[in-house]
Amino acid sequence: MANGQWYPAEWPDRIRALAAGTLTPAAPRRAATVMLLKDTADIPVVHMLRRRASMAFAGGAYAYPGGGVDPRDDDHQIRWAGPTRAWWASRLGVDEDDAQAIVCAAVRETYEEAGVLLAGPSPDTVIDDTTGDDWEADRAAVAARELSFAEFLERRGLVLRSDLLGAWARWITPEFEARRYDTWFFVAVLPQGQRTRNASTEADRTVWIRPRDAADGYDKGELMMMPPTIATLRSLAEHGSAAAALAAAPARDLTPVLARARLENDDVVLSWPGHDEFTKRVPAAGDPT
Repeated sequence: MANGQWYPAEWPDRIRALAAGTLTPAAPRRAATVMLLKDTADIPVVHMLRRRASMAFAGGAYAYPGGGVDPRDDDHQIRWAGPTRAWWASRLGVDEDDAQAIVCAAVRETYEEAGVLLAGPSPDTVIDDTTGDDWEADRAAVAARELSFAEFLERRGLVLRSDLLGAWARWITPEFEARRYDTWFFVAVLPQGQRTRNASTEADRTVWIRPRDAADGYDKGELMMMPPTIATLRSLAEHGSAAAALAAAPARDLTPVLARARLENDDVVLSWPGHDEFTKRVPAAGDPT
């Protein structure tokens, strides 16, 4: 294909089955992902990971740290700083319990997969070092769901810093996909003193890369990505600093993006509203165009 758009071979058959009424869409699972930014001398860079080729969902694709909501992410024990749960509920278009769960998932997944923690001892501080054997033991326990994130924060005497996140976009996995997620994309700035690492069992590589360079790699077919990833990369490239991107987040439109598929004769036409570059036409026999 001309670019690096992730396109599973089974999609056309599943789309036809959905159109015929023989495929029941799976319910999307709530999820959160974080575009972690830091400044370089001339332009911000974003932290990305490459999913292992063996992964059932988007194997080999570049993405951001993130994952599904843990049922315990709406635990009201969580110490909270920044905008209120009610504010986040209005911003994300959900109720307050769901808002806490989604924001908590964003912070938790960033810690699990990148070792970066958006929390501090007080509402106006952030931890500056999460290295060491004791931190790693706690991170591994959270990732294994042996320790809830609320329990972890309580044990460490930490406050979740929701003000360090900015909601950027919302994408819902197409109805014909076997694994579906309702995913909120957030932007955050790497806290001073902290550093990323590949702490994810789902990734075989991590990089800090300029958004425009990553988009160029996609355009050349060198980097594989899902539509939400490349779309958010293109929007990040408009900002000259990590702080500028975070400051722009409150004005971002969070209307959910959900792929549409239709049959024209026996061809499948797949599109994402507002994102014409991802439109694909799949002939009854042949590769998508």
